[in-house]
Amino acid sequence: MNIRIMNTRMKLVVMMSITAMLLSVSVSPAYAGKVVVRKASEPFDAFAVRDQVQQDHQWQEMLRMQQQIQILQALPVGCLPIAVPYRYFSCSGNAYRPYSYQDQELYIQIDEPSSQQVPRKPSQKP
Repeated sequence: MNIRIMNTRMKLVVMMSITAMLLSVSVSPAYAGKVVVRKASEPFDAFAVRDQVQQDHQWQEMLRMQQQIQILQALPVGCLPIAVPYRYFSCSGNAYRPYSYQDQELYIQIDEPSSQQVPRKPSQKP
């Protein structure tokens, strides 16, 4: 009779443990990356997305290489917008790239991208 009570208690403990474990798994929040849903009728260019991801990766690598990052909330007066090889601003010898953070436009100082420009065609001799 004593063994039956112990077996019943063991079953109860095991069932409570399993219930607690399942409850903790089902209650814990699930996290996913960015999910984009679009209509099949909308045009979609996978190659443009790939190119943008590569540019973002190059941008992150460029920032990682810098030892000190300077971040501005506003650009100095007299900055010139430049679009090639990517969008940035030239301000009195310094270059700043726009960065969107929490719905706010910030500017991160970068090295002048002259060494990273798109290669030009060699000039032909007349």
